Amino acid sequence: MQRDEQELIKYFADPVEDVRLEDVDLDRLPSHISVIMDGNGRWATRQGMERGQGHIAGISSLRETITACVRLGIDVLSAYAFSTENWKRPQREVDLLMHLFATTLVKELPLFHQENVRLEFLGDIEALPQKTREVFEEGLTETADHTGMTLALAVNYGARAELARAARLISQEVAAGTLAADEIDQDCVARHLYTADLPDPELLIRTSGELRLSNYLLWQLAYSEFYITDTLWPDFDRWELLRAIRSFQTRDRRFGGVSAK
Repeated sequence: MQRDEQELIKYFADPVEDVRLEDVDLDRLPSHISVIMDGNGRWATRQGMERGQGHIAGISSLRETITACVRLGIDVLSAYAFSTENWKRPQREVDLLMHLFATTLVKELPLFHQENVRLEFLGDIEALPQKTREVFEEGLTETADHTGMTLALAVNYGARAELARAARLISQEVAAGTLAADEIDQDCVARHLYTADLPDPELLIRTSGELRLSNYLLWQLAYSEFYITDTLWPDFDRWELLRAIRSFQTRDRRFGGVSAK
């Protein structure tokens, strides 16, 4: 994705002490960055607030991350917003999240238009409450022709459920005679995942210091570089993103081979 150099420099002006735009190689940026946005509830608790206030605060961090990725020229940003396991949370919190998803997307559509961001959803959005689902479908329609960065939000997503869904779809094609069993290979499986039209993430960022994948993109993250930060999601900003990219650029990505260095 092309970037506006002037807007990029302006956005990353006034750097913090330990990182600045010049610390990253703009010619070696990851094409797909994925984020597990964790720590909203803990952030709110530390502030003496209800957990829901943390989710509200986290919206600003997502907005800043989207804008920063657009300025950098990142092709794809994906974010884990709501897992299939999150339905187990208190009903009040689930209801708030569904409300926030719907209202936030409506508010952010002007930003998506301004920044030419195309929206995608990973997960079973058909199972969401009707109002939330309708707003999501509107967002998909409104941004379908955008040609800039793709924002893929994982909502009602679970990697094991995704793989089971892919197996069902593939078996149906085999049963219908449109796919032979010996044609089932890694590319075939990938074509039946929610991310079929997206490159695999090169960089996975997880906030709040947790060291697990939480049933997220298990297939797609096979060779991703991980960056774990103790920063809670509502405190994540453009400078934390630069730190993650700077770390990514120090990695020797061998993909099972031998280093060329």
